[in-house]
Amino acid sequence: MNWNTRITELLKIQYPILQGGLAYLAYAELAAAVSNAGGFGQITAMSLPDAQALRREIRRVRVLTDKPFGVNFSIGMFRSDQLQMVQVAMEEELPAVTITGGNPTPILELLSSTPIHTLVLVSSRAQAQKAELLGASAVIVVGYEGGGHVGRDEVGTIVLVPEVVDAVRIPVIASGGIGDGRGWMAAHALGAEGIQMGTRFIATRECRNASIVYKNALLEAGCSDTIVLKRSIGQPARALRSPLTEKILKRELAAPGHEAITNQISGKANKRLIHDGSMEEGFGWTGQVAGLIKDVPTVSDLIERMVREAENIRSKWGKPS
Repeated sequence: MNWNTRITELLKIQYPILQGGLAYLAYAELAAAVSNAGGFGQITAMSLPDAQALRREIRRVRVLTDKPFGVNFSIGMFRSDQLQMVQVAMEEELPAVTITGGNPTPILELLSSTPIHTLVLVSSRAQAQKAELLGASAVIVVGYEGGGHVGRDEVGTIVLVPEVVDAVRIPVIASGGIGDGRGWMAAHALGAEGIQMGTRFIATRECRNASIVYKNALLEAGCSDTIVLKRSIGQPARALRSPLTEKILKRELAAPGHEAITNQISGKANKRLIHDGSMEEGFGWTGQVAGLIKDVPTVSDLIERMVREAENIRSKWGKPS
């Protein structure tokens, strides 16, 4: 079947399936696997130590694939060398970057005179309209089901996506709660021209930085086994329910503010679960779609399965039941 949309044309990919930025997890092997399977893989820039490390990781991907891939800039993880890293993306002539977790203006301005496409993560209609006004090539709309940072308005994907589709002219990519061919086709029915998946790609063989404990926890999780943290500081984010996240939530309720939870939500605490496998001392950003994850396939097998599921659905559309 033909899967061409404005997103596949923009990114020069076979299927309109993007891999999320995945802090501390999205490196060369995973990005290359997604791109080789027909999607759009990404490296997480802000999890790397410096701009030259990003350049090396980009070149590692190019050894593993000749397909298009990009870099995610999670600007909520503030770094003084952020624009230096963007400069590396420019010098390496990447086809596209994604921008998440903060004000995209500085990066959009820096890339405005380049051929690099810019995809901005948004969680509201107003954010999407602002991104379009600033020159974004497309927006990635994350619903409240998503893992990591989600919108303050607590609007789910199935409502938020069509609201944004009706409000902007640039292509819309749906994210949050999507992990199989059914979710993919639902996104298209809502008017999206592609999807982005984060949590589902963690539970793949090529996401080798993710600990066995974390992957097994995803397999065992139900759809209600996530928890939203950081509401007290205006930055709600969804994580896997664990002993530590329960403690963080209690601390937030008792003493709202950055000081009360800073150490518990640090990158180091994040890596204690996702890398080291400590459920007691660490946490992992995780979407509600964890409840639908039942295996740890290769990326290629996952995308092939999604295509079969989606084609089966498309073949039934328009036919009487």
